Amino acid sequence: MPFLRGGLLLAVMLSVHAQAADDLVVCSEASPEGFDIVQYTAATTADASAETLFERLVDFAPGSTQIVPALAQSWDISDDGLAYTFTLRKGVKFHANKGFTPTREFNADDVLWSFQRQLDPAHPWHRLSLRGFPYAEAMGLAQLIERVEKLDEHRVRFVLKHPEAPFLANLAMGFASIYSAEYADHLLAAGTPERLNNEPIGTGPFIFERYAKDAQVRFRGNPDYWNGAPAIKRLVLAITPEPNVRQQRLKAGDCQITLFPRPVDIPALKADPRLQVLELDSLLTAYIGINTRHPPLDDVRVRQALNLAFDKAAYIRAQFGEGNATPAVAPYPATLWGHDATLKDWPHDPERARQLLAEAGHADGFKLSIWTRPGGGPTNPNPGIGAQMLQADLAAIGIQSDIRVFEWGELIKRAKNGEHDLVFMGWAGDNGDPDNFLTPNLSCAAAESGENQAGWCDKAFDALITQARREPEQSKRAALYRQALAIFHKQAPWIALAHPKQFVALRKGVEGFVLSPLGSNNFARVKLP
Repeated sequence: MPFLRGGLLLAVMLSVHAQAADDLVVCSEASPEGFDIVQYTAATTADASAETLFERLVDFAPGSTQIVPALAQSWDISDDGLAYTFTLRKGVKFHANKGFTPTREFNADDVLWSFQRQLDPAHPWHRLSLRGFPYAEAMGLAQLIERVEKLDEHRVRFVLKHPEAPFLANLAMGFASIYSAEYADHLLAAGTPERLNNEPIGTGPFIFERYAKDAQVRFRGNPDYWNGAPAIKRLVLAITPEPNVRQQRLKAGDCQITLFPRPVDIPALKADPRLQVLELDSLLTAYIGINTRHPPLDDVRVRQALNLAFDKAAYIRAQFGEGNATPAVAPYPATLWGHDATLKDWPHDPERARQLLAEAGHADGFKLSIWTRPGGGPTNPNPGIGAQMLQADLAAIGIQSDIRVFEWGELIKRAKNGEHDLVFMGWAGDNGDPDNFLTPNLSCAAAESGENQAGWCDKAFDALITQARREPEQSKRAALYRQALAIFHKQAPWIALAHPKQFVALRKGVEGFVLSPLGSNNFARVKLP
């Protein structure tokens, strides 16, 4: 999921003082794009929907990428890898809101609705998704899933057109969240389908109360949650874009958890006796997407020159400090299987960069735009400084650039349309499989849908990652990924920047919060002192 976050300073003007003792306030760094999670890919949106309101057939065990039962209590996979049969959990209740009270519990109809909406263009809700279905489209699910069938009220079967090694892990991702078909029918009959995004209901540990745009999202604990009611009565996501302000509010007690403090602030936070700091080597990648649809960025020599021009070591020191990030050579960290340790990072070599530009016919340089956003998050702690460093390094090889700063929602929308030249981006692995870094970000299908900000479609690369998805044996998949990474490195559709550590700061006494290597934040088991 993209770690590109933004928001408005208005959020920091709102106080969340006078909260009850069992209310958890989390200083979050950006606004959700909406609450209909299948339409969106941002991590902040997932935290405010997939991790609170919705659930999936399977889930990841806290703090890991291990698949565990969720709305499905068990499953079977056919010997040929083409059929996945799930036995659904009984007694699971959907939330209610002021306009809707469910008349039945969760069943197979809800699973069918949740997937057919994304897969079937004739489904009455398919065309109602204003943002499309970015994960389903980028991952080619309509070309993978032959059918989803109801065997009885509590059993469903997915039949695939071909084997897909990461399929089960993919079903634990946010886009596979299960919705109430009954609520959807109610909204469609009332002519208010927009309420699915604005007034969401699910089966999760928290119930949606209200959203004050760019200020806060409020939830209450679900007393009927099948896995045990949360210990906290209310959850408030206090949207606070500026890292300094998040830190101040944590110290003042305005929030009990602060997400994504800047790495340079970690020593001071650790030294504060009122606080605790959690850290983890997560599946995060920071990068700059190079729009290969815009000449001269369609010339591989120009893209290689950009990589040679940027002083990545200086950038990492300025953004993350010492020991808080490792240089990125490929789209995913070396800790993930399938990494190619023989790949060598682009050196900082402005002279060679100028030679490549001359060979490409651009000895006199050219102009381009650098896109970034305000605020800061784990993959881009100080967007302004990073953009200025890139601008200076490009100027040193004769490329003039202007920096454009967009609020998160506007930036992601316009980047999806391919309006940018260079854009600072970040990605958090959704399921612990290398495919999740490659197919959603770099496949030809993702280029067509706009989720691939580089607009890069390399047929050889695409064929390798497609073959890897269909290969059941991990060692053979890893060999295919190493071939694909070699193509990525040579073709340079990104400036791969860094793999940062993930940090969260909490008040002393807060218990039960577990950092996820997937970059998600779940507060269902948090206990307050």
